[in-house]
Amino acid sequence: MNIKIKRIDKTLPLPEYQTKGSVGFDLYAREKTVVQPFVPCLIPLNIIVKVPKGYLFLLASRSSLPIKKGLLIPNGVGIIDHDYCGEEDEIKLQVLNFTDKPVVVNKGERIAQGIIVSIKCPNFIEVTKMSQKSRGGFGSTG
Repeated sequence: MNIKIKRIDKTLPLPEYQTKGSVGFDLYAREKTVVQPFVPCLIPLNIIVKVPKGYLFLLASRSSLPIKKGLLIPNGVGIIDHDYCGEEDEIKLQVLNFTDKPVVVNKGERIAQGIIVSIKCPNFIEVTKMSQKSRGGFGSTG
């Protein structure tokens, strides 16, 4: 599969897989960003991507981000649709600093990872009753 990508700052590398077994490709902070405590912040990742129709670009933090930086993605993951690819549609990572001090993310730092995922968009059929018996709520299986 080929994916069209535009780098904004050509001094930073293209996204890259770090090992042959990597599922996610690393993404780099385009600029130095200071993330204040408990305030959501967007970190630009230097790329605009044309995701093929039938796929989504799943944006996640690198697994070391909470431990090394004290940052997490407040909504869990980012979902980039295939039609988010205009000239101003740079991919950004939303982060939340859960420490009590400002956190610095430096330009060129590997801060996120992306995964291209195949999707299906179903047709929804509304019904008045479900045919299965309820199985219980959170933690119902032990």
